[in-house]
Amino acid sequence: MQETAQTRYEDFLKLQYLPQVLTHHLGRHDDLPAVTQYIASEKSWKTLTYKELHERVQRWERSFAKMNLERGSRVAMLMPNCIDAICFDQAALSRALVPVPLHAIDTPGSSAFILNDSEARVLVTTKYLKWKGIRDADTLPNLKAVIITDDTVPEDDRVNNGSVNVVTLADWLDAADNVTIPEIELNHEDLAALVYTSGTTGRPKGVMLTHENILENAKGVMGNIRPNPGDVWFSFLPLSHTFERTTTYYLAMGMGNHIWFNRNILQIVDDLRQARPTILMSVPRIYERIYARLNDKLNKQGAAAKYVFNWAVEVGWRRFCRENDLPVEHSWRECLDGLVADWLDRKVGSALRDVFGGVKPHAFISGGAALNQNVARTFIGLGIEIFQGYGLTETSPILAVNKEQHNNPSTVGMPLPNMQLRIGDNDELQVIGPCVMKGYWNRPEATRETFTEDGWLKTGDQADILPSGHVRIKGRIKEIIVTSTGEKIPPADLEMAIETDPLFAQVMAVGEAMPYVSAIVVLEPDHWTALAKEGGVDPQDPASLTAKLVTTNVLRRIKKLTRGFPQYGVPRAVILSLDAWTIENGMLTPTLKLKRHVIRAHFQDQIAHLYESHPGA
Repeated sequence: MQETAQTRYEDFLKLQYLPQVLTHHLGRHDDLPAVTQYIASEKSWKTLTYKELHERVQRWERSFAKMNLERGSRVAMLMPNCIDAICFDQAALSRALVPVPLHAIDTPGSSAFILNDSEARVLVTTKYLKWKGIRDADTLPNLKAVIITDDTVPEDDRVNNGSVNVVTLADWLDAADNVTIPEIELNHEDLAALVYTSGTTGRPKGVMLTHENILENAKGVMGNIRPNPGDVWFSFLPLSHTFERTTTYYLAMGMGNHIWFNRNILQIVDDLRQARPTILMSVPRIYERIYARLNDKLNKQGAAAKYVFNWAVEVGWRRFCRENDLPVEHSWRECLDGLVADWLDRKVGSALRDVFGGVKPHAFISGGAALNQNVARTFIGLGIEIFQGYGLTETSPILAVNKEQHNNPSTVGMPLPNMQLRIGDNDELQVIGPCVMKGYWNRPEATRETFTEDGWLKTGDQADILPSGHVRIKGRIKEIIVTSTGEKIPPADLEMAIETDPLFAQVMAVGEAMPYVSAIVVLEPDHWTALAKEGGVDPQDPASLTAKLVTTNVLRRIKKLTRGFPQYGVPRAVILSLDAWTIENGMLTPTLKLKRHVIRAHFQDQIAHLYESHPGA
């Protein structure tokens, strides 16, 4: 019998433990491609089949077995997305150990905190210098072994490792080649990960997720969007992020799909063309950057090119709305849709799809933050259907995602069929179901505070549930700006609208307890240079960023970008900067969310001066 999405899905429903996402393919899908990554030393891409991947995982299992770690011991991984990361995870789970995925681009101090908080016994990382940085950041009394995957261990530094046994991956694997893998019984309630939240405020907390939590989440997602047997996934979001972990790893592998690993974010365009994915998990920022570049290119091509581009989006969007029972935008050109649709698609739509390898996507997902509606409309109109979703690390993580044939991009979709959602006090979205975490590691008080008295998880987000069942997120309760006049402004939508202009690289709205809203804006350097020259100011002079001509010009652009917002929600003043907010300087989380309290503290003097000098704006 020929396999279909339905038959693969029915097989997935039988899985009880995460190692089965790989092992249930053995004997049936041995020769299917499982994972592909670029091998720098060979300057070529390497693919492992499901059988070859399992054989490699077994080598890791033997090495873990030789260590005689107690059941439930935490083992940490600090690696980019790669085959070794999958082997580590599968082998650890098979031995009833608890993986602790660290953020590959996090600071040594943050990594050391997580190692200590989780009481991790083992760390696997790529470079010796990474380990050295963590070792120097703090004492690590629980850590017993460090495995270095892509480097040597300097003999002259071994003395500084103290009681920690630091070995290369090759030596660690070779030493266990003759070890027999003992049988071990797993339980669906065993911990399958300690995933540390990004920590936009305070220290990160370890979210306890079980095998059942994660598998139920993957099964629920497939109630809304179901992969086909031949789908290809592209992995670039960090596997330390639960969104990527549950979907592009466990779900994709469980369905017998092919996973490609991005070399690094700087080579993402080249790698997308090589992988030609049909399914992509992304954060809005990637789509927004492509959209901004499209607009930038259009502005240089003139009126005729803009007309054709906008017409192509209009025709494609109208088709999409009809297919998804959304209100159709009518125009005088509508009668021509059937005649021009294919020509416009070849002329405009194919150029956008070429960025992603040229194939017709099955499903490109956007999660982690709200997606700008202009961006969604453009991509969808040009033949790349984006499905917006929503979730939390604490819910494994997806709670809602748009469904095929029921895709409403102004929402985050419909709840997973195995989860229940309700609106609580202050319009807070609350949830209950099998995807909800066991709690926070060693934080019983924080766990209690996160649940209602009747056992529902409080998401911290305000939301509406529409009559259609779709969920619309209004904003984080803690992030809603309340001005001194009592107006409430969710900042995320405002910031996204402004960031669609390529001049504005990063934006954060401020105005809590102030008479009006302002914006802190990081300018894109090349566009700033052009703007400064147009205004007759020196782009190298910091004083130019506060020149009245410049701020007036910027505010004019912002007003145009936010014309759909209520007047009280449009920024009336602006602070300009050329210093990007990054993970390294502490202003972004590892999942690229704004650390608002850190950014506010950094600009506190400028914010105070702004409202003193422009009290009414």
